[in-house]
Amino acid sequence: MQLPTRPHLLALSIALALTACGSNIEDEPLVIPAAPADQGAAETVAVPSATAFVDTVATNQRGDARYATLATNAGVRVLGGFLDIWKPLTQIVDAGVTAPAVDSFPAVVASTWTGVPGDGTPDGTIANSTVHQANINYVINATTNRTADQAVQAYLDDRRGKGYSVTDGLGPLTNAWRTAAQQTTSITSVASDATTVLYNDSGNNTGVGSTTNTTFGNVVDLVNLVGNNASTEPAKRFYKYARPYRWSSSVVLLPTLVPAKSTTPATDGGFPSGHTAEAVRDTIAMAYALPERYQEILSRGLELGEMRIIAGMHSPTDVIGGRILGTATAAANLYDSTNAAKKAAAVTQAHTALIAATGTTADTFAAYAQSGTTATDRFADYATNKTNYSRRLTFGFAQIASTTATAVVPKGAEVLLETRQPYLSDAQRRVVLKTTALASGYPVSDDSEGWGRLNLFAAADGYGAFSGNVTIAMDASKGGFNAADRWRNNISGSGKLIKQGTGTLKLAGANTWTGGTELTAGTLTGESTAAFGAGDVYNSGGTLVSNASSAVKLAGKYTQLSGSTVLELDVGGAAAGSQGTLTVAGTATIAGGTLRIKFASGYAPKAGTVLTVLTAGSLKGRFTTVSVDGFSSVTATYGATTLTLTLG
Repeated sequence: MQLPTRPHLLALSIALALTACGSNIEDEPLVIPAAPADQGAAETVAVPSATAFVDTVATNQRGDARYATLATNAGVRVLGGFLDIWKPLTQIVDAGVTAPAVDSFPAVVASTWTGVPGDGTPDGTIANSTVHQANINYVINATTNRTADQAVQAYLDDRRGKGYSVTDGLGPLTNAWRTAAQQTTSITSVASDATTVLYNDSGNNTGVGSTTNTTFGNVVDLVNLVGNNASTEPAKRFYKYARPYRWSSSVVLLPTLVPAKSTTPATDGGFPSGHTAEAVRDTIAMAYALPERYQEILSRGLELGEMRIIAGMHSPTDVIGGRILGTATAAANLYDSTNAAKKAAAVTQAHTALIAATGTTADTFAAYAQSGTTATDRFADYATNKTNYSRRLTFGFAQIASTTATAVVPKGAEVLLETRQPYLSDAQRRVVLKTTALASGYPVSDDSEGWGRLNLFAAADGYGAFSGNVTIAMDASKGGFNAADRWRNNISGSGKLIKQGTGTLKLAGANTWTGGTELTAGTLTGESTAAFGAGDVYNSGGTLVSNASSAVKLAGKYTQLSGSTVLELDVGGAAAGSQGTLTVAGTATIAGGTLRIKFASGYAPKAGTVLTVLTAGSLKGRFTTVSVDGFSSVTATYGATTLTLTLG
């Protein structure tokens, strides 16, 4: 038996002095269990041994397009997974042009490729006919069945500046952002003669930069700088994969985009999608500056990519390639230390300007950013966004390689979560990216660094698994996500969660981690039945909150020490059954502290109501203080397995 420490003895003496109806401790001393066992050092994720994209991004130069190879160009190399689907000629050299004398270049192969499949020129070979055919069939189906609304959006997303288009993913903040950025566009609708006249956007795309825009220019600069070294042209010229309407006459190109068709197919490759790459990197920059809309704005980036398919301009593999290259180039520029001051200035400006424009405060801004409805903000529904984002990562392709390869995380990728999870270290953010990564084996996505498997939507929802001791320290005084965050992933693993600091962490997944939970400070909220996993929960100095639609169930023991500890139960009404109550499979040991009962909106119990708020396999000890909102008189009855409260 473990002997109580001095603080535990004090808690015991206080508990023994309490008076209440019932008794479960008078005949035996209260034995305080030990905290969940130490699970060892936290997991770390090593940088892959492959050449790092962030270190070589400057090799991706548009002017090198005719000579780029996997060995010489980072943009070509990061998309090397496409070679499992399509094998182009090593290189194309225009007639009369000599390639630079670079030893690492393979033999140059001249070609008269016209960019039209089946024309007899040696442009490449299909390496996986199943995936290739599925790729083109997907476009045929999408273009045959597109709706009128999709046709309009696909046109606008093609002809407008991408930086302007994607800002509608900011929902309630869209107009404020566009005004602050001084963004303009000349493409506001589909002209009646768009099927015969090519309209180009004469607007300013991302807006006005810091040279003349003193209140928001740093934000615009940030969106622009992620486009450095980001050209898709070298990859297009290297892979030489045709646009889908050139592969099949059954692809129904959007009639309003017929005037936008290139007249030089040999310089108009489909893979990767340039529109997608630009939209993805723009939305990553916007998410960095404004993490309150992180998942929504990233969803908009992938949506624009899908519009390229619906338009008939690109195939799914083109869009996947664009996503990968766009993500890698955005990360490389955000990771670049010379951009540190610009990043910080952009985050500050974004919040200062938009808080002023919306009439909010630092405390109310986040709620305002999420205040749209499905009628006013098509990204307002979390479940829909999650489903669409996941679908757009793979477009339904079957896995063609190992499905169980361990995820790797690219060097520098942790910067993509820097403002979304500011309370984590870089090492912790790398673990988040690993534990939320896309499964292996999907076409194009298995690059050696791991860019293709990053799932930033899932990563924004916190860890996917715990290994070792996972210590989370949040500082509420810093505001934003430092003060409060919600993890919605289903967390597995054998690790232990240790919550420190003054901030609030909310857990909303169907969690199964086994190493237990230790709450030393701040607030830890359970918003789902299995929020706290499958281990013991030990509250030694914070506030544990049960705020689920039914009882929060602890699979192990619950221990609450004396002092500033609080167990808060946000209880619902009869119609909600056990909403907000706590069920403990093992022993609930209460050595003091506070039990606080709050009531869910719309529930107002009357005097005389009896609430069963805590059920355990065995209930030991009692709280020092019991408080119930709206009631000055409460009688607590401690049974062998239950705690009931009678409201006075």
